[in-house]
Amino acid sequence: MRLADYIKDHIAAYIIKAVALAICIIFMSAFKANIQAIILVAFVFAMAAFLLDLWEYLRKKAFYSGLKYSLNELDKKYLLPELLEEPGFCEGKILLETLRDCDKSMTENVAYYRRQSKAFREYIEMWVHEVKIPVSSLRIMCHNNPETNKKMIGEIKRIDDYIENVLYYARSENAEKDYLISEVSLQKIFGSVAVKNREALQIMDATIEAKDLNVPVLTDGKWLEYMIGQLMANSIKYSSTERNLIISAYAKETNEAVTFYFKDNGIGIPKEDMAYVFEKSFTGHNGREDRKSTGMGLYIVKNLCERLGHRIEISSEVGEYTEVRIVFSKNDFYKMK
Repeated sequence: MRLADYIKDHIAAYIIKAVALAICIIFMSAFKANIQAIILVAFVFAMAAFLLDLWEYLRKKAFYSGLKYSLNELDKKYLLPELLEEPGFCEGKILLETLRDCDKSMTENVAYYRRQSKAFREYIEMWVHEVKIPVSSLRIMCHNNPETNKKMIGEIKRIDDYIENVLYYARSENAEKDYLISEVSLQKIFGSVAVKNREALQIMDATIEAKDLNVPVLTDGKWLEYMIGQLMANSIKYSSTERNLIISAYAKETNEAVTFYFKDNGIGIPKEDMAYVFEKSFTGHNGREDRKSTGMGLYIVKNLCERLGHRIEISSEVGEYTEVRIVFSKNDFYKMK
């Protein structure tokens, strides 16, 4: 609170006080009061008004300056009422009480929507588990009947992938409650993903080149398997019609980190789309060409990497390749747990 602003806000009060003092002086003069007495009364009145106003300004300035400072320093602004001390003037008490009422109302609303969100997420997870049963049955039926149309097998695989996306997206917002950091083998995880996508890869006559993957990394195996599965699904979805799909995977280890490289020879990503590929629901040029794209896969992968403490990078050349790199930091803290 600036002094100039305070004076401007109280200008009407100052005018009334000045008029009242002038009237008192006029009446005292009319009753032939001693000039020294008039001056003394005027001086005492003016000093009392000045000191009272100065005291009022200083205590309000202390409260509002503290309020503004706390507001600027806080990351979570809704905690402001909890940090403020009880002010010594009526206006401040009313303001603090109002802030606390607003904070209480906001907290109740947030709690309500959190409960709604949690209930919906639990329903989605239950629905996914239920719907995966008939899908798994269909895949087994197709596997036991080799004459089944290959296109039907591919469509069932896509349905299963979309169901997985729903489940992992629902969980990704609270991944920290559902992960276990431990040493896992990149070779084992990548092999499991390749087996799950075996039928789709065979239909496309794709080639997988994997080397130097026998490296342990600190992560959650289940989440990593999903992330690599998303990368492989994108490679299959955006493969080139001019050549057979080739997927190469390898790892490089340094003293500080392990970097997993996943590369394909698909259609690539245009340069203008590169800055947005990890954004939610972004489909870009390739997504508009392929109406089956949802733009959620890489967004979920990036979200999970951030929550697990990994770094993800991507590079691409249209018509040539797309390469995704996941960097796993080395941290002895997890090994001690």
